[in-house]
Amino acid sequence: MALKPEPTAPFHSVQYALRVLESVSRHGNGVTNAQISRETGLPPGHLAPLLLTLRREGYVEQVSDGAYVMGASLLLLGSGPARRQALEGRLQHALDQLRDSVGAAVYLSRYVDGEVSVVQVSDGPLTPAVNEWVDFRSSAHASAVGKCLLGQLDHAGRRDHLSRHRIARLTSRTITSEKVLLAKLEAQPATVPVLDLQEYAVGTVCAAVPLTAGSTAGCLALSLPIEDAHRLREAADTLNRRAAPVLLSLAL
Repeated sequence: MALKPEPTAPFHSVQYALRVLESVSRHGNGVTNAQISRETGLPPGHLAPLLLTLRREGYVEQVSDGAYVMGASLLLLGSGPARRQALEGRLQHALDQLRDSVGAAVYLSRYVDGEVSVVQVSDGPLTPAVNEWVDFRSSAHASAVGKCLLGQLDHAGRRDHLSRHRIARLTSRTITSEKVLLAKLEAQPATVPVLDLQEYAVGTVCAAVPLTAGSTAGCLALSLPIEDAHRLREAADTLNRRAAPVLLSLAL
């Protein structure tokens, strides 16, 4: 439906914005501003600042050839695969920013159906991810991720997990006593990052902080090579402070 805007009508009118979004959504491969103008009846002078506002808010994106496509904010309002992809992209962006802030590979993990699951990872050439030489599902007793997730369970939940995943010595620093491990988990303050000082893998140190969205236990973690161990405490504190934006990305 083409619009005939009044000369006094503000370009940011909600009605105009909706018509523009409808036009963009009809063209999955992108649509030019000239085509949007023809379909909506908005003159270029009104359309240009409106498109700029929609781009800033993430409702449309401009691709390399100058055409406009639906943005992540618009996809988040929908459902199905498109919304799921938009959510994952938004979350990955938050993790990438966190990776650059702490200077370490960053991991998002959850405890789902009685198992440790690493959901997303952000790493890079200068921030390599830890080598998963033992399945994270079987090494919760040794990794920062696993201990942080187990720490969010009740005593029965921890015992149940350890009954299904027996404690094994992965390095000389691995805790192999279930009694000692349970005591440490019980004593771990909720606001203090959980550390792994070469308990999972020789040459790697890690830290994790709780990140609970809804009823599912989750955590953010980071890993550093042993030569950067002197940065672990500071990086862990930064991870703790920067957890809120990631939690917000999960909640959307």
